[in-house]
Amino acid sequence: MKVLVINGPNLNLVGTRKTEVYGNESLSDYLISLQSKYDFEVYQSNVEGELINRLQKADTENYKGILINAGGYTHTSVAISDCIEAIETPVIEIHISNIFDREDFRNKSLISKNCTGHITGFGLKSYELGLKALFS
Repeated sequence: MKVLVINGPNLNLVGTRKTEVYGNESLSDYLISLQSKYDFEVYQSNVEGELINRLQKADTENYKGILINAGGYTHTSVAISDCIEAIETPVIEIHISNIFDREDFRNKSLISKNCTGHITGFGLKSYELGLKALFS
């Protein structure tokens, strides 16, 4: 069975944006390298409603689970949190940086309470840890 990886706003810029926080490797290149080990699809959008639509659609497509890095929406989106609560597919929250060691507003995740698990602060490896959790 497949897994869906959903990335929110600005994650398409990983590798060039705030490299001191997110590193120099592009997220896209990193995820492509992981596809040789794990069967998953990737979706990225900078638009909140599109992320919600994809979560809802994924719930009807027989995925084993979803990894979501909601980016800045992690801290602001009641709508994404409500969507995760409403679907049956297990969702693991992923963050490249340690959100608890950053600005105060990033210390709170609105989506965590509705996720099966939470992985934060392991750089891009957070994605592989999430995939391992879903495939074990």
